[in-house]
Amino acid sequence: MLNRAVGRMPLFERPSDYDAFVSVISDTWRIVPLPIFAMTLMPNHWHFVVRPEDDTQVQEFFRRLTVTHTMRWHAHHETSGTGHLYQGRFKSFPVATDEYFLSVIRYVERNALRACLVSSAVNWRWSSAWYRQQPTADRPVWLCDPIEPQLPCDLQDWLDAPQSEAEAASIGECIRKGSPFGSESWVSECAVRLGLVTTMRRRGRPRNSD
Repeated sequence: MLNRAVGRMPLFERPSDYDAFVSVISDTWRIVPLPIFAMTLMPNHWHFVVRPEDDTQVQEFFRRLTVTHTMRWHAHHETSGTGHLYQGRFKSFPVATDEYFLSVIRYVERNALRACLVSSAVNWRWSSAWYRQQPTADRPVWLCDPIEPQLPCDLQDWLDAPQSEAEAASIGECIRKGSPFGSESWVSECAVRLGLVTTMRRRGRPRNSD
């Protein structure tokens, strides 16, 4: 899941802004307990990796999350009635539940490192990578660890190692188009099953059939 502030304006400018959003996550999760496997908050956008338990969880969770955050953000900045905070509905794409799932978690948790905001991914205070390094009692109740496949034991080294350009580009393309991410056979089956075949088409003029 990805969403950005409208016009790429900052969503978070101070540590208290990030902390306030984490509180909104917790408040929302208590109402809609959506399993969350990864999360990163960036200055003007955020990422989540989730695994819904029914067909309505994702829509309901992120609707509540963005509406509540927008209301609190405008109240804090005294800008109520001035317009939208988010650019629109969140972007999402389905992911296979195997090594591709771990690749997306790694992509999300590397965001701050990729943006040169920290020297190690686990040092970004507002990400699941940081929370995973904390004592169990200090971890948010909404954060899940994958069971199968499991995260590597050497989490910091795994996150800090460069992600291949091809893999990062492939995930970025799935984010932009909403297309499935997985093996070729899984992607084809998933696209048909979920009605996402059009997301697999290349942009540009159609090929001449003559």
